[in-house]
This record gives sequence, C-alpha cells and structure tokens, in this order.
Amino acid sequence: MVWLALLCCALLGVTSSSELLIRRRRSWIIESFTLEEGHPGPFPYELGKIPLVRTHQVTFQIFGMGVDEHPEGVLTIDSRTGVLTAHKSVDYEELKRLNLRLLALKNDKTLDTKLGIEITILDINDNPPRFLNDLYEVTVREAVAQGTNLLSVLANDRDKPETPNSTFHYEIGTVSPKPPNAEFVMGLSGQLSFRGCLDYEAGAEYKVLLVAKDHGEVVSLSSTTTALIHIQDGNNHLPVITGKTGTRTVKEGEIGVVPLRLHVTDRDLEHTPAWKAKYTMEGDTGGNFKVETDPITNDGILTVIKPLDFEEITERELLFSVENEMPYYSCKVKARPATGLWEVDTSGGTAGPAGAGPKPDSLRVTIQVEDANDPPTFTVLVYEATLEENVAIGTYVQTVTAVDPDSSHARDFEYKIGEDPGDWLNVDPHTGVITTAKRPDRESPHVVDNIYTAILHAVDSGEPPMTGTATLLVHVIDQNDNIPTLSVNNVVVCVGDGPTRTNITALDPDNVPFGGPFTFELLGEVKGKWSVDPSYGYKVNLVKETIVYTGIHMVELKISDLQGAFGVNNLSVTVCDCTATPSCRGRRASSSTVGFGAAGILFFALLVLMITLMLSFLMTCKKDFTFLKTDLPNGESLLSSNIEIPGTDCKIPVKPPTKSYLYDFGELMQHTRSFKTVEESFNHQDSWEYNQRQSTVMYQYQEGSAKSGFMSDAGLLELLNQRMAYVQALEDDLNDHYPHLYADEGDEAHPLNDLEKIHILEAVFDHGQLDDLGPRFNKLASICTPAQ
Repeated sequence: MVWLALLCCALLGVTSSSELLIRRRRSWIIESFTLEEGHPGPFPYELGKIPLVRTHQVTFQIFGMGVDEHPEGVLTIDSRTGVLTAHKSVDYEELKRLNLRLLALKNDKTLDTKLGIEITILDINDNPPRFLNDLYEVTVREAVAQGTNLLSVLANDRDKPETPNSTFHYEIGTVSPKPPNAEFVMGLSGQLSFRGCLDYEAGAEYKVLLVAKDHGEVVSLSSTTTALIHIQDGNNHLPVITGKTGTRTVKEGEIGVVPLRLHVTDRDLEHTPAWKAKYTMEGDTGGNFKVETDPITNDGILTVIKPLDFEEITERELLFSVENEMPYYSCKVKARPATGLWEVDTSGGTAGPAGAGPKPDSLRVTIQVEDANDPPTFTVLVYEATLEENVAIGTYVQTVTAVDPDSSHARDFEYKIGEDPGDWLNVDPHTGVITTAKRPDRESPHVVDNIYTAILHAVDSGEPPMTGTATLLVHVIDQNDNIPTLSVNNVVVCVGDGPTRTNITALDPDNVPFGGPFTFELLGEVKGKWSVDPSYGYKVNLVKETIVYTGIHMVELKISDLQGAFGVNNLSVTVCDCTATPSCRGRRASSSTVGFGAAGILFFALLVLMITLMLSFLMTCKKDFTFLKTDLPNGESLLSSNIEIPGTDCKIPVKPPTKSYLYDFGELMQHTRSFKTVEESFNHQDSWEYNQRQSTVMYQYQEGSAKSGFMSDAGLLELLNQRMAYVQALEDDLNDHYPHLYADEGDEAHPLNDLEKIHILEAVFDHGQLDDLGPRFNKLASICTPAQ
C-alpha cells in the first residue's frame, strides 16, 4: 500500500486556487478488501484498515452495502483509525461483492477525502450439484439393444463457475433389484444406459439411484435422484400348440361352421403382444377357410367361409403355424469386459439378424368333406329369346338345359316355371322346352324396356329336394295393335271476340314406327265452328269459332297413327264465359267433385237472371208510366213494359239448339233471398234503362272500368241465351244441390212459396195501386220511381 500512501501525499501537497484542482483533490480513490463466504467467526473480527495517511486528524464514515443497505450490519469502521470490522458472514450465491462509500472529514466537518471501497466475497464449496427432478421414469422394451440411451438427467451447481466447487460428475449409486445379466451406466453428460441383456422375468422394474458429485478442494458435496426403469416384456417365449378339438369334417355346401379349434400355451405375460397368438394356414387353395385367434383363450378357430364341393375333392390337408404378434427375441451374455459393451448373443427382434431364432410351432390337420344332395345346375344362367307380341299360344320360345352333379344321391329332376308374372309361359318338365301359354303383349306392365323376365327352376327328387335356378329374358317385338286415343276426354274453351283454342294431346302405347306423330281430323258438321291447328303432331290446338256459344258440345275427332290405324274419339268441350266466370276452367276440370263454390256460381247466375227478367218487365226509371192492362184474380197489377208482344215476356228461348228451356219469373224469384238482395244485385251488378220512344230495353254493362256501353234487346237475349246455357250445364252436374232457405229482412222467416208466379193480363191497371205495394215492394218502387 506504499504507492497508495505516496499518491495521497502527492495529492495533498498540491496547492492551487483553482476550483478545478480542489475537485481533483477530492475525487474517488478505490480500495479493495476480501470477505470469505460463510466465515465461521468468531465475530467481530478485523477485516482491514483504510490506508489513508494524513498530517491532520480526520474522521472516517462508511455508507452502502453491508452498512446501511442490504445486507445491513455486516461491516463497521472505526471513525478515528479507519479499521473495517466484519460482524457476520455473507452468502456468495446471494452477493458476489459489496460496494461502499468512505468519507474522510476534517475537524471542521468539511470533506477531506472520499473513497470507493469494494469488498469481494470469496466463494466456498457450500452448494452441492442438484438434479432438476427428484424422480425420472421411463419404460423400455426388453428387446432394446445394449448401449441404448434409456433417459437423460441434468444437474447444476450454484457455486462459482469454472471452479472445483461447481465442477461435478454423475455416477450410479445403487440398483434395486440388481439385474443378473445387465449393468446400468451413467455417461458424462447424464445419459443413463446399460450393457448386457435386460430380462423381464428377472425384474419387471429397476430402481436406480443416480449421484451428482462436485470436485470441491476442501470438501466434496453431492446430491441424488431416482430413476425408475420399467421393463416391457419381450417375446422371448414362442407359443406351443398343445392340442386340438372339433369334428374336422365339413358337409359340402355348408358355410359358417367351425370344424377345428387349436389350443396353445405361452409363457409370456398374458394379453400382451408377446403373448397373443397369430395363426397362419397353408393348403387352402380354394379359399374355403379362415383361421382367427380367440382374444380370450388364444385358441385358433377354423371357420368355413366358402362352400366345399364333394365332387371336386373329398378332403383338405391344412398346415397351421402359430407365432406371436410381437417378433421373437432372445439375449444371452457371453463375456463381461471391464470397459465398453459386453459380448452378447441375440436372435430375433430388432437386435438380432433377420430370420434368426427358433421356428414357430406347427400342426398338420386333414379336413374331411361329406357328400350332400347338390341342386341341379343350369348350363346357362341367363337365357334369352325373341317373340313378336300376339303370337299364337304354343309358340316355341326357348329350350333350357340343366345337369345334376351328384354322384351318390338321386339325379332325377324336373323343369318348372319359378316366376312368370304374366302367366305367359309353359315348360316341358322333362325336355326343358318353353312355349307360350298366352299371347304376349308388349304393352303389358310386366314388360320393362321391351323385355319380359321369367325365372326357371330345375328341382331334383332328393330329400329334401334341391333346386337350381336360371333366368329367361324374352325380347318382345312390337306390333301395331293399339289405336291412338286422347289423353283426356273433356276440355274447356273460353268465349272470345275471335276464335279461341285449347290444347288436346293424343297417346299411343305402340312403339316406333307404330305410334305418333298423329294425324287429327274432325268429323261431322264442324265447318265454321271447329277446327284443329295443326292437324299433325302429338299435341294440337282445338279451335272454336265465334258462332259456337257457351254450353257443352260433343266433337268427334279421328286420330290416325303413322301406319294409318285410327280411332274416333268423342271429345266433350265446355264453352265457358271466362269473363263472367273466371274460374270456369278450374270448375270443369273436376266434374266428379262439386263443392260449395259450384253451388255459389249457380246461385249467382240465377240471381243475375232473375234481376234481368224482373227489371226487363217491371222497372222503369222514367217519370211517366204506360200502364198494362191486367186481370188478376187478387186485384194486383203490374206496369206494362210494352217491350215485346204480350204473352212472351217470361218465356226466353235458350241456345244451343239441342236443348231449350222456359223460365218462369215466379220460379226465378225463388232463387233469391229477399228484395234486399235484389236491390244489392241491382246496384252492384247491372243497370237497366227503359226507353219509351224506341220501345226497347237497353242493358248497360260494365266490367271493372275497362268498357261500358248499351245493348239492344236482341243482344240482351243473346247474352241471356249464353248465360242460361252455362247455368243449365252446371245444373246438370249439380242437380243434387239445392238453394238454401234464407229469412226476409226481418227476423221472421218467410217460406219461399210466398213468391207466386206473375201473370201479365191486358186489363186496365189502376195506377193508384202503386201507392201501397206492401213492405216487399216499397224499396223497389223507390228505386224505379225517383223522387221529384
């Protein structure tokens, strides 16, 4: 420390009034001491003295680690002499050094010097190397080769690195149980391996104590961990066939039977891959058998999976061999050198040469085949023949042939028809000749894609009788034996300003060239009324001209196929006013089912007709009336309409000319509920106006808001004609539906027979009788006689 004292003296001897020199004089001076880790004491003991030489008295103070910072109370300093004293030990693994600040103060408490002090902690061997885990565990195969790394361990030492205190090695402590033919070895880097042969029977589990030991100079420290080595049983014992059971006979034709069971023993651990048996079989050239392992008993089960034929072979000789699922392995120690691996002899497994080791146990077994009654066999399984449809009964179709392969059973058999869906065929039981029993029909539902399919049998006379089967495919050639027909026999067509049309379609079950396209021709008086467009094809249009009125019409239609064969079809055509009755097409589509909708149409049509007739003959909206002479027995009168010749007011001829109807006004009144309903119909359906100058009833019509106008009485009659014809057609279909009875405006019901028939007489009518027409006619009178 002499150089340090000289340096301090030189610094103290330098005088300068410069502030910079003063700061240099008070700069840090570093001093170093050592403190042994875990010093045993006794405490306190002197660590050293601060070598600061002064001609004047100074006072020493220290601050920092070990004094007023962690770890507190380790060091103190004598304020007058500068001696450092240690009061307790420190841990190198916690702190490698202590950094302190020393101040030297003058008597006037001004700073004389400040120093930095570093105390180095000296490491001692107080930490053994420690393993990362307290327990290591691994499972290895018995057949694993020596020298194989079983597991790796790792330890570390907290002492100062690269010193003997932190340098350590691994070694084997104890092994329990001790293997007779193996020795465990630890590598420098912590790899655990073995040399020799592992033996599951000698020990299924080994407990190995592993040691990590350091190289401390004063004292050597160590720690241990445990390694558990589980040995997986290897296949070092082959299964041995100890017996067999079963009849070892099989009847020909049988499948699923078990004629043989093989029994084996194995010394390896049960229900492990080293114990489970695996059977192989030789000699099964026909693939008739399979052999499987019983998972519980380890027996070999022989099963018939394909029928055997006695006539082919009477016995089968099979060779069975058995081994394990895991490959066989054995290991024997020959020499145990001090270093390196031992000399061992292995066979089988992955460690031994291929094909080495003992051969699997085997057994040869003969399986006897017993004869059984075989069914006759057809020489051809699928026969084919060709026939024209409609050929005569007894026509030759095909000849079938079968043989019976039996050698020790009856060989007589007969031919029979198995399946004949249309009963078309006969077969000679002895010759196999097949003829027709019916005339073939290509359009039969039993013919698919022009082929009729039948099943034939050959049945022998054995006990029980056996049957052979073959299939007969008859290709049926078409003939023109069907005439074209309509797909539907009734259609609906609408009334229009011009010609209207509807589609009609023809069908013919015959094949090309005996079917369509067809030629269509209308018969009868159809000129100017009906036509077809086009007249050739599968589907054409039936065209209705404007002179055909509403109603049901019968049209005769001749339809011819490509060969000229034809049929005459009666087509029912319903001509419908689609404007007045938009749903007429849907209503006519189902003539067999009539519901409340059709009854509603009938009621509505009758209501309109009743209003039309009543307004035609009774109502006027003019101020002046022309009275009609009447001679009614009850004194009641009606206004004279002066529209038609007297006596024809209530009789309307109805078209079409095939039928005509007379409607009585009183009867029509029975189809309405009350005069309130008449009023509503009058307001919302149609309106009438009487023109006295022209002696004409004009009918004002309106459809939505698209068109409106007036119609003369002749046009009105024509319109009524069409409506009445359609209503009558509906009545023909709905003759079992009757109008429902409704009550009058009041709560009291009135029978329908209160509406009597109106008789128009020529007697003079008293106009005053209109002043009181009764409650039923007051509302109607107010409509027909507007207020002034």
